[in-house]
Amino acid sequence: MPAKSTYHHGDLRTALLDAALEVLEEDGATALSLRAVARRAGVSPAAPYRHYADREALVSAVAAVGYRDLAERLGAAHPAPSTPAQLADVAVAYVRFALDRPALFRIMFGEPCDRDNDERVAATVAVTLYLREIVARCFPDSDPEALAPAIWALVHGLAFLYLDGKLEPTDPAAVDERVSGAVAAVLGASDS
Repeated sequence: MPAKSTYHHGDLRTALLDAALEVLEEDGATALSLRAVARRAGVSPAAPYRHYADREALVSAVAAVGYRDLAERLGAAHPAPSTPAQLADVAVAYVRFALDRPALFRIMFGEPCDRDNDERVAATVAVTLYLREIVARCFPDSDPEALAPAIWALVHGLAFLYLDGKLEPTDPAAVDERVSGAVAAVLGASDS
């Protein structure tokens, strides 16, 4: 079977990442290996080792791409949310990202990764800081260190409930309403 896209003298690292994302989205995380990525990119089985020491290093690079894509999606929902309603819009964007890119979302949060990978660490820190900043703007009298992870846990849990089929994701408007409603309910409860 010919490779969908093949590498031809250029940026090998980008070609490998593109191939990894294709393998991941088409065949799932279990199919993601250095050999499969090399085959998809049209390079020798040894070529990925120029950039990735092992599968964990490749997964870390893929996860970093996912975190950057997620940050872009959240920023597009609202670049500087400062109200609970705008925070709910960001929560909806988070769950939508999970539903639109389920394999990537699972890799980002469910696969062991190289914890020393600077790119992955920087990408996760950016998302974490973005959420803390939102909470600090929306709830200036709260402790963002306590509230931000609680909100993230709620929204992240909703994303996985949809991904795992515990909640029905087929009606996008219903998903948006449920996520917004859950965030509003929890934030309303925290005000009392």
